[in-house]
Amino acid sequence: MFKTHPKGLYILFFTELWERFSYYGMRAILVLYLVAQTNDNGLGWTNTEALSLYGWYTMLVYVMSIPGGFIADRFLGQKNTVLIGGSLLVIGHTLLAFEGSSFFYSGLILIILGVGGLKPNISTMVGGLYKQGDPMRDKGFTIFYIGINIGAFAAGIVVAFIAELWGWHYGFAAAGVGMFIGLMVYLIGQKHLATVGNFIKHNKNSIENKIKKKPLTKIEKDRVIVLLLSFLIVIMFWGAYEQAGGLMNLYTQSLTDRSFLGYEIPAAAFQSLAAFYIIVIGAAVANFWIKRRNKGKENSSIFKMAIGNIIMGLGFILMVGASIQTEVSSTGEVIAKSNMLWLFGAYLLHTIGELCSSPVALSFITKLAPVKYASLMMGIYFATTGFGNKVAGLLGEAAQHFGDIQIFGGIAGFSILFGLILLLFLKKLKALTHGAEDDVIEPEVTL
Repeated sequence: MFKTHPKGLYILFFTELWERFSYYGMRAILVLYLVAQTNDNGLGWTNTEALSLYGWYTMLVYVMSIPGGFIADRFLGQKNTVLIGGSLLVIGHTLLAFEGSSFFYSGLILIILGVGGLKPNISTMVGGLYKQGDPMRDKGFTIFYIGINIGAFAAGIVVAFIAELWGWHYGFAAAGVGMFIGLMVYLIGQKHLATVGNFIKHNKNSIENKIKKKPLTKIEKDRVIVLLLSFLIVIMFWGAYEQAGGLMNLYTQSLTDRSFLGYEIPAAAFQSLAAFYIIVIGAAVANFWIKRRNKGKENSSIFKMAIGNIIMGLGFILMVGASIQTEVSSTGEVIAKSNMLWLFGAYLLHTIGELCSSPVALSFITKLAPVKYASLMMGIYFATTGFGNKVAGLLGEAAQHFGDIQIFGGIAGFSILFGLILLLFLKKLKALTHGAEDDVIEPEVTL
């Protein structure tokens, strides 16, 4: 799998690996830093205040992918926009290494802008390394996806322990060092990226633009309807999944027994579980769906998204079990904490749900989006992912008023019910795609 790929793939692989290291490392400790008491060098915010900021931050990170893609497409090209985005990230993470509200907010803003410039465009550059129809392209993206999860896995462990041992700002600094390494890899490897990501001026009289002026057909309109529904699924799914960095992170910190062999595992380290599970079982889940398709069984994107939501909900049932095990006095004193195995199980189910839902979403858009709205639909996808993150923050805030059991139980019930409703209307929804996902024989995924 790692043979015969362009050298540029590995430059982008390591660039994205370190970018994700910086993002997930900072994300792992952000909420914990906000709620930590000032005598512990935190900001002393309430859980509600911290989760509110977390929701806005994670939403804007994804929403900024829209202008990031537009700037690359119309003015700078992907290559230059990734360079600018990476530079902003290095500066932003560096600012977070210093104490003071001005450094903190400036750092967050620069990170939001940096991710918006880098994330959508570096993925586009990976695709540009391969000719149209090249069967190696999918494997190239699989390798790229591995880099994302290696970075995310390492981030939760490294940044969490650095923050635990030396303080929050050292943790933020570690995330910044990671992004600096990624930027250096990107700069050094420019000779291997000479043919991709360059700015191409649009010709108003091109055949592509003339296609874009044609009205939508009945089939295209039906497919847009299905796409809009899929965006709703995306919001619901990420609204549940992104509790990881917010509410579940806080729950791990205060209500989970993290003792292991006489040592207390940092709460932020549990943020590495999802990436670890993806690395370990990602290929197995992908091959399960491939074998199912090759046997002629139901394998549509809507079906996978429905199953993903249901499995996600089952993960939150485990969190309900964890919450039942905890005991808190009327004065707020923690009497008994839950076993960390609940978290291991919940994150495993959440990851399986993600592997069912997330990888098919982008492919689904490319299959159904009309040519004239392809870029718009992709932008809306990133925006809905951001809105899902904001929903996650709002649900976390609600838990401060209604309680963990009620919120975890509510997310579980809604996710399962939503998935079952999708299955109920599956045939009608598939009919609106007009055969865009006709079955084909696919090779198994090997890592």
